[in-house]
Amino acid sequence: MQIEHNISLKAYNTFGIEVEAKRFLRITNLNELQEVLASFSSEKFLLLSGGSNMLFTTQVSDLVLYLDVKGRTIEKDSENSVTVRAMCGENWHDLVQWTLDLGYGGLENLALIPGKAGTAPVQNIGAYGVEIKDVLLGLEAIEIATGKLRYFTNAECQFGYRDSIFKQSQKGKYIIWSIDLLLTKNQHTLKTEYGDIQRKIEQAGITEIHPMDVARAVMEIRQSKLPDPKKIGNSGSFFKNPVIPESQFLRLQKEHKDLPGFVQNGGDIKIPAGWLIEKLGYKGYRNGDAGIHEKQALVLVNYGNATGMDILQLAKEIQQKVKARFDIHIEPEVNIV
Repeated sequence: MQIEHNISLKAYNTFGIEVEAKRFLRITNLNELQEVLASFSSEKFLLLSGGSNMLFTTQVSDLVLYLDVKGRTIEKDSENSVTVRAMCGENWHDLVQWTLDLGYGGLENLALIPGKAGTAPVQNIGAYGVEIKDVLLGLEAIEIATGKLRYFTNAECQFGYRDSIFKQSQKGKYIIWSIDLLLTKNQHTLKTEYGDIQRKIEQAGITEIHPMDVARAVMEIRQSKLPDPKKIGNSGSFFKNPVIPESQFLRLQKEHKDLPGFVQNGGDIKIPAGWLIEKLGYKGYRNGDAGIHEKQALVLVNYGNATGMDILQLAKEIQQKVKARFDIHIEPEVNIV
């Protein structure tokens, strides 16, 4: 166990924000983590994995624990399904690609989402009609106070839209160590009705659709609309899509005939936050090195040397304008540190 000092975190967050960690510790196995939790029990920790859902707005004084824990295994294998276990430090897209190469179905719509396996359940990552809750059997997590492993079933994770128990009552109390995914080997249930997936598949002339076909379509769509964090700093979708009562949606639709909405369980309506932001003319907006991507209004970007506060101030400005224009509050999906 070797603590490093004054380490730049620019390479550890996809926004590319230049901040410094006073103390930085790389964790590679369970014994190391349990030793740290026991030795520094009175300390506050900042858990860092892929840094893909994090905006740094200040220098980091807490001890940074970088979870560099790799491994993926097939735990159970039956005629129709397979259970895959992935350790928290596994790159999410690499994991998706590995399952697809093996012919498994379930993760194809979640291709090319940045981040690591351990953080995926925290915000219940999702795209194109699929969320991780749809395939997650359960997960192992370490209780920070005791260092003990606990298994959470899918139901115990209390998943919601970009939400879980780890963002609510158990926030800051557990470190997700590994996840178990139940994937299909045949008779796949493929979701192709969202976005341009179906159109991409039809253009390719594919008649017998396999999980890899859906993944390729998703990757093409994402690459055409979303900036590569290696080239332009970003954290993907910055805001959650708001959910409003149907009565409010109908009132807004009288003024904005093209307002899109998607009915949720219970009758409320989900509104694309990107549509609201684009309607205000912010798509492609730039203030210094902080801006909004030219192809997707939901993505805030760092064009080079923006600070976390620059990005946060822009986000707050957008929130205020959306509230003033549509009477809708949009919440950040990104964790503000």
